[in-house]
Amino acid sequence: MSDQEPTPQVKETPPGVTLLNRREFMTLLLGGGATMVLAATLANPLDTFARQILDNPAREAHDGDPNYKWIMIIDLSKCIGCDYCVWACQATNDTTDAMRWNIRVEDQTQLGVKFHLTRPCLHCAHAPCVEVCPVGATYHRRDGLVVMDYDKCIGCRYCQTACPYNARAFNWSERTDVNPRAPEWGTPEVERRPRGVPEKCTFCIHRIDAGLAAGLMPGVDEQATPACVNVCPVNARFFGNVNDPNSTVARILRTKPTLRLREDLGTEPSVYYIPPEGLL
Repeated sequence: MSDQEPTPQVKETPPGVTLLNRREFMTLLLGGGATMVLAATLANPLDTFARQILDNPAREAHDGDPNYKWIMIIDLSKCIGCDYCVWACQATNDTTDAMRWNIRVEDQTQLGVKFHLTRPCLHCAHAPCVEVCPVGATYHRRDGLVVMDYDKCIGCRYCQTACPYNARAFNWSERTDVNPRAPEWGTPEVERRPRGVPEKCTFCIHRIDAGLAAGLMPGVDEQATPACVNVCPVNARFFGNVNDPNSTVARILRTKPTLRLREDLGTEPSVYYIPPEGLL
């Protein structure tokens, strides 16, 4: 990752880009219905320790460690819309252009402040997807992550309908295509999901579990950190254990204003946003 932050070019408002004032931007964050999205994950091939865990069937029983509470913070004032995170996520998690787990939306305030809003799965503490699943295929781990058991999933799509953030996509067909972003943006690190199940961002859970097992710390050590965080060229994404008061994410929450999407719904997302400069 480069130490020098790229400077976005100032351009005239292109056709189709919506201009938002402060109130409209706040409505979008706190109560709007617009489609929002983030981008996700560059990754190097897994090391031996990670591959061993991924190949071990017992990993499916891993329920997380309650001593950890994983959150992501995205700085909208830094994001330059490069899509590196989107492409890295596709490569690492083996998703297609039509099934992206993370999406980016470009917008601009009436004051001329350009920003890029990205949205992964928000891993809500009170997740509607978990509440509606009739077979327990979507559930919370003890570390707060919302995960899926594809063997249990019956493809009813209740979770997809219940998600207020449009964070899930349904796998309609058995894939035989080549990953569109590999190997340039990374190597697939997880198995492809079967036909007939919904998919979503996992916070690169395979890296978290493998990293902790190897004595690494997610959010600190790249091998244990979501690929989207590692690949960001302007350090606009942060990940870590908010239960640790000395972690970067805990410090940011104490010192900077942050927002979460649709807090009025009471879902308590685990993804926080630092708003564009001048809007708070």
